[in-house]
Amino acid sequence: MVTTAMFVAAVYFLLPVVWLAISATKSASGLSTTFGLWFSGNHLGRNLHDTVTFGDGLYLRWLANSALYSVVGAAAATLLSAMAGYALAKFTFRGRAVTFSAILAGVLVPPTALAVPLFLMLAGAGMTNTVWSVLLPSTISPFGVYLARVYAAASVPDELLEAGRIDGAGDVRMFYTVSLRLMAPALITIFLFQFVAIWNNFLLPLVMLTSDRLYPVTLGLYTLNTQITRDPDLKAIVVTGSLLSIIPLILAFLALQRFWRTGLAAGAVKD
Repeated sequence: MVTTAMFVAAVYFLLPVVWLAISATKSASGLSTTFGLWFSGNHLGRNLHDTVTFGDGLYLRWLANSALYSVVGAAAATLLSAMAGYALAKFTFRGRAVTFSAILAGVLVPPTALAVPLFLMLAGAGMTNTVWSVLLPSTISPFGVYLARVYAAASVPDELLEAGRIDGAGDVRMFYTVSLRLMAPALITIFLFQFVAIWNNFLLPLVMLTSDRLYPVTLGLYTLNTQITRDPDLKAIVVTGSLLSIIPLILAFLALQRFWRTGLAAGAVKD
């Protein structure tokens, strides 16, 4: 029964991906006149060519922008979350409980509620319509801080830190050489969560950016989709571009999932 339920759930979640893969092989007219979950000719090569050459390589520029925002933003968010979570877990200071409660409250705030305040702040600093207007807000992850704090408290023994201090290692050195390695499974999780969130982010670039050369792939495909009524041939480019845009997410998960398995196996062994 459980296996059946999991199979049905897997089919349900994979069905849009299957539709996308099949639709990317169709012509623009075939997308409207044929059954969505079955093939009708093979125009994949032509669609790929039209997509990557659209606007003198504009789609590739959007992919590069998304990669820049996602990789740099997720890496910075992971490091900041690790530092903040580690400090909250391993150091005692006045206001620690209040600070952690405020971070938990930040997890509950929807990103849509922050879009306008962020725009006003960055507009005042003259940073709208720049790479920084998307990157800087992406480096903050309240959920990442929460996860890092919980994992640091559970996986970094106080005795190990005390032994390091006795041997003359400072807190900064212990953090970068010992604690980060012990926290690796949590950090990979934070990175992936933030990477996916930034890659799929639509509202923040929509509010911050006006130049299509700075668009991420999500906003770029949206602008193309709004023009389909004037140019129906763009439908094939939008579908093929959507298929290409999910490949980096799949590759990132496949490349990093081994760290999860390693962390689970290490946590299951106790001396």
